[in-house]
Amino acid sequence: MVGIGLRKFVERPVQELSLDEVAAEAGVSRGLLFHYFPTKTAYHRAVVAAAGRRVLRNVRPDEGLSGEAALRQLVDRFVRQVDRRRAFYLALVFGQLPGASGEEAGEQPVAATLRSALTGLVCEVMGFGEAQRAVVHGWVAYVEDRALALTGGATDDEIVALVDHCSAALGALVALTEAPHGIPSGV
Repeated sequence: MVGIGLRKFVERPVQELSLDEVAAEAGVSRGLLFHYFPTKTAYHRAVVAAAGRRVLRNVRPDEGLSGEAALRQLVDRFVRQVDRRRAFYLALVFGQLPGASGEEAGEQPVAATLRSALTGLVCEVMGFGEAQRAVVHGWVAYVEDRALALTGGATDDEIVALVDHCSAALGALVALTEAPHGIPSGV
């Protein structure tokens, strides 16, 4: 049922997913769907969570890569995903679920959750610790902003240039965290 929602989410905002349509396509009754998802919002949240996991799975670098090569691959895949599925990504991270204020049970907005997961992934592939985590988190938001600034259908040269820029930016930011008082030597 969540898979059906994911397919439909690519075509339209999650708020427009009809539970009757999902149940019919799954070959189950609406009552059974509500057995698994007690409310329409619960179903929508499950679809959005699955979509976030899909983004993470799609941008994860190949097994065995680490360091700069893994970072570049992750950034390249992320930028291409956002460029290729811009409307989907915008709906995923900036769409508001009906009835969701973001304050319920300490729930974080999808954008914050996805950025935190991407931050963890970058820290993992780069071997960064807690000292760099805040910088990486800010950098992830920057990469997202730069990817969204592309107008869709970016050329390969534009994407490669953005990957180069973002990778260098992370290196510069991390160097600032490692310098005494946040000021790199020679400045």
